[in-house]
Amino acid sequence: MAISASMVKELRERTGAGMMECKKALTEADGDMDAAIEAMRISGLAKADKKSGNTAAEGAVAIKLSDDAKSFGMVEINSQTDFAAKAEDFVNFTAKAVDAVLEQKPESVDQLTIDGEVVEEVRKALVAKIGENIQVRRCVAGSTETGVYGSYSHSGRIGVVCEVVDGDAELARDLAMHIAASKPVCVDESGVPAELLEKEKAIFSAEAAESGKPPEIIEKMVVGRIRKYLAEITLVGQPFVKNPDQTIAQLLKEKGATVANFYRLEVGEGIEKKEENFADEVMAQVRGA
Repeated sequence: MAISASMVKELRERTGAGMMECKKALTEADGDMDAAIEAMRISGLAKADKKSGNTAAEGAVAIKLSDDAKSFGMVEINSQTDFAAKAEDFVNFTAKAVDAVLEQKPESVDQLTIDGEVVEEVRKALVAKIGENIQVRRCVAGSTETGVYGSYSHSGRIGVVCEVVDGDAELARDLAMHIAASKPVCVDESGVPAELLEKEKAIFSAEAAESGKPPEIIEKMVVGRIRKYLAEITLVGQPFVKNPDQTIAQLLKEKGATVANFYRLEVGEGIEKKEENFADEVMAQVRGA
């Protein structure tokens, strides 16, 4: 059967695939549109499975607040290259994903649905279309009755949401910006993981012991080091980035506010990224097309 330009156009509109791929699928299906779509779907899923082992450490973090700033959704979606993360299809997928996180507030990515489909199926279709591994890595969402959320995004690569009680949205946003830059571990001392504190204590004790000073002096040295360490890793102990002469604790006291919680996602955080130069990256894209 002869494959007309209008048939190829229709298949492109229905699948989003390239012209040559559509023409090939229609030819192999002898002009049967539904059979061509099914074959392309199967082929696309196979390609997605094949690419699932490729390292995806680029991508974007997207944030969405409700109109009243009482709810939020945030999601990290990874790609293999920064080039793919800027593609229109990736950007649209990310926008839909963060809208879904805000609305559904899933406990994990596995529970997320987009346009009525489980996120994994939508992801696989995107992999087939873009031609490289895409992963919806993590998401977080929440609602507050007593506070207000503020958010800050740094170039789409770092996203922060901060919940402030007895403060306004401007303060919450300023704190979110500070958290993006200063990367605190938790709000205050009470949130420091016990194992992390014990590890640091052991290191400081070993270092102090090498000084040869008396045990009572060593103990004071360790206490001082721990106090300094806690000031560095807790939000309230850090100097405010917009006014380094003032700590976050002092800022909150001045405003009569408290921080209930914060959430910080950074693209590719904790993922071991394979080093490639730009030329190799482009060639990898071409070969995978």
